[in-house]
Amino acid sequence: MESIVFINGKVKYPITIDPGVWIFDDRKVEIDTYFSAERVQINELEDYTKKASRHWQKEIQEGAILPPTIKTERKFEKQRLLEGSFGIPFEPFIKNAEPDDDATEVIVSTDGKEVAFPLEDALKFFIGFSKDGQPLKVSEGGPMEIYFGDGSNIDNPIRHVTSFTVK
Repeated sequence: MESIVFINGKVKYPITIDPGVWIFDDRKVEIDTYFSAERVQINELEDYTKKASRHWQKEIQEGAILPPTIKTERKFEKQRLLEGSFGIPFEPFIKNAEPDDDATEVIVSTDGKEVAFPLEDALKFFIGFSKDGQPLKVSEGGPMEIYFGDGSNIDNPIRHVTSFTVK
């Protein structure tokens, strides 16, 4: 239970988070990539429609044959997961908890300390959960690390996070 983190306080739905399962989440991003890549807002429905259309057109023209590279792609993805350092944006978790209208800040509890952040800043957090292919252990600063959205603390993230309390 040491790796479980809570979002509670002035929220409609308190949330229990287990960072150990995020490796299977499609929203995960390599930490280095997240802070070095240019972020562009994407309309998910439009993006999905375009991809489905291209795929449908390809199947009409070429038939539904799996390319010979599919095994190589899977091997590369497995290798990336075994060696990479990953994180996930925090905004969807806060939004799913549905903070009350009068909520203005998030208190981050860490190893005996509490640090307050404006709610707007907390929505931009990027949460690191694995390093070099391994989940962050509590003894090594885990179960998660907080990086600010601008990457200003990339070399010194907030470690030993135990809970988020919306106030």
